[in-house]
Amino acid sequence: MSNTRLLAVRCLALLVVALGGSYMAWRWTSTVAWDAWWIAVPLVLAESYSLGESVLYGITMWNARRRPDPPPAGHGHSVDIFIATYNEPIEIVLRTAVAARDVTYPHQTWILDDGDRPEFAEAAHRIGVGYIVRGPDWEGRPRFAKAGNVNNALFETSGEFIAVLDADQVPEPHFLDRVLGYFDDPEVAFVQTPQQFWNAPASDPLGSQAELFYGPIQQGKDGWGAAFFCGSNAVLRREAVMALGLTMFSRSAAERVRKALRDGRRRLQGLADKHIGGHPDSALPCRRAVAALAQAETRVRKGDVLDEVNFDLRTVANTLIATRMLAQPIEDALGDILERADVARTNQALAIDPIVTSSITEDMATAMHLHALGWSSVYHHEVLVRGIAPEDVRTMLSQRTRWATGTMQVFFSDNPLLVRGLTIGQRLMYLATMTSYLNGFAALVYIAAPIVFLLTGIFPINCDSIAFFVYFMPFFVSSQVLFVVAGNRAKGLWRGQQMSFALFPVWIKAALSGAVAAFFNKTLTFSVTEKTKQASGVGMRHVIPQLVAIAALVLAGAYGAVQALEGQRPGFASVITLAWVVTDLALLASMVRAARYQGSGDSVESPFPAHVTAEVDDVVNRVSYRRPARRRLAVPTEVACEGAQQSLLATATEYHCAATRFDAAAALALRSNVRDAAAGQPPVVLIDVSGVRTVTPSAVAGTLDLMRMVRARGGDLRIFGASRSFTMAHETMSLSHITRLPGEHAEASRPRPLPTARRTPGAHHRRVPA
Repeated sequence: MSNTRLLAVRCLALLVVALGGSYMAWRWTSTVAWDAWWIAVPLVLAESYSLGESVLYGITMWNARRRPDPPPAGHGHSVDIFIATYNEPIEIVLRTAVAARDVTYPHQTWILDDGDRPEFAEAAHRIGVGYIVRGPDWEGRPRFAKAGNVNNALFETSGEFIAVLDADQVPEPHFLDRVLGYFDDPEVAFVQTPQQFWNAPASDPLGSQAELFYGPIQQGKDGWGAAFFCGSNAVLRREAVMALGLTMFSRSAAERVRKALRDGRRRLQGLADKHIGGHPDSALPCRRAVAALAQAETRVRKGDVLDEVNFDLRTVANTLIATRMLAQPIEDALGDILERADVARTNQALAIDPIVTSSITEDMATAMHLHALGWSSVYHHEVLVRGIAPEDVRTMLSQRTRWATGTMQVFFSDNPLLVRGLTIGQRLMYLATMTSYLNGFAALVYIAAPIVFLLTGIFPINCDSIAFFVYFMPFFVSSQVLFVVAGNRAKGLWRGQQMSFALFPVWIKAALSGAVAAFFNKTLTFSVTEKTKQASGVGMRHVIPQLVAIAALVLAGAYGAVQALEGQRPGFASVITLAWVVTDLALLASMVRAARYQGSGDSVESPFPAHVTAEVDDVVNRVSYRRPARRRLAVPTEVACEGAQQSLLATATEYHCAATRFDAAAALALRSNVRDAAAGQPPVVLIDVSGVRTVTPSAVAGTLDLMRMVRARGGDLRIFGASRSFTMAHETMSLSHITRLPGEHAEASRPRPLPTARRTPGAHHRRVPA
């Protein structure tokens, strides 16, 4: 945005605030028809909301930022490109994978297949890219959809930067070259680029392109230091998301363990009351178990080291279980409680969640918490990736419902106004996006109010014509001019307004679902956007609420017009209301057009090079009808921790970290070695870190997850010999209340009670090209 246009936007924003404030003050003090409060009050509230949205839009545009070209991408960075897929057709995924493989900057491409499809593994091998699936640790555990898929891959790779692509998002060869230069600033956590869809026609009946958002709005948010991560077409710094995962793990650990102990104590007490009558000998052990849980809960509340609380609780529990006096249901429950209360989260597939899993819009929640930690972000306004837009109205509605529901879940459970660490500007930028989905309630009022007047003669505004035009029209016109000028010639401005209004049933449903999920701890279902057409014929059945609204407006308008001509309605109010009806109909008409849309068909040509299409077709033909037996290949990696040796503890295996820098690559090597060792009896793993001088968040996160993995198999992991730098890192990352670092080998080798192994043990695996 030029300086001249930015100045005009700022002047218009001030004008909107002044005129809007004047109008709403007049409305609240002089025009509310209190005798018809049931429609008058909702209307003035809806108008107040609209003013608030206009103000937030003006604030967003106030700092709109068009960045200069970034510096050239530096040499020597390691980059992983993740292609997340679940149920997309193989040809779509391979087209993305081949293009990602051919990105010019050196990197490793990975297909993250949440569908665990053998033909995809063979196809990945044929085109020379990596293939990652979730291992058995995820069986019976929450999977967290795409966020869980990406998190799983983060612990199986070690690239300094992570490029995330949806299955249909095909990158340009220079994608990484254009964005990696921004990371010369060590504070940059991620760089987001626009999303553009090659199969959407110029008319864009489904409103897929969102050029207002991927343009002026993102540039405005970028100016406030709050550019959004949008889940795809972005590059993230591994250490930033790992630091976020560690921070959230540390902050929530005490409350999570305390809650597990409290709920477990109540559960065990209930089982004891039920089963002691049939097993009188178990009365005393049951009371001791309940008392142990209560004591552990008290220690957590006092701030004791959580791992030591777990240790002491396991000691008591193992002693009670060894007596064989507990009823089987009580013994099983006690084992489950110990697992849930384990600070290493042995009841989950991962100890650390670098990508936030608390919302189905994991991208926005992750970005918000990264900003709260002080990381910065970049919006790079250049189309470098092209994807596939929905081809029918049903798919589009499903996609918008997921976006809105997840956003409202964050709004109610993690409101940006209350998140510690965000600047005022960042809070407002996140709030502006979240509150935009409340527009469904305002739109419903804007539809109902004219219908009420035209059918009943009850007008919710008490005013004369001159006063209305003096107060309302300047505010309305200035708001529209601000919208257009700030849009900076972006396409689809009118279509964006139409969709914002016409999708009112989606927004209302999303707001209610998000509130229920936040306040009643309900799990939301992640709906994958279909990449192929899902419906045939005209999709009118999917827009029935809009059709009902259109019919009601038309009938009410016709009836009201007749009443006005016969002198049964005030002329001025009738004219205003009929104009209002026409505006509503113009906005709602977009959904009729969307429902009639049956896909682009052959009207849009594929923009991809012929050699990419030819290679994809060849691989698809080779693998589609030959599904090999599933096999898991070993992970090739450089060993950063020297070979294992038997410790003084009879069942322990010891590793010495030879690398002075303990980073993601070293943690991955350690993970590979320990995983191989864990295939036999439950291990006790001792790790000597006396030679480590530098520790990264990725290494700490990997070690914590390694602790979870080992404990889930009935073993334990202990680190000893920590240098001053290792100890400082441990304290800086707020882990001192989680676990202590034994200073010497003898202390680490001290026998301790081991956790109970999971009944279905497993390990993370990945398939890689042979």
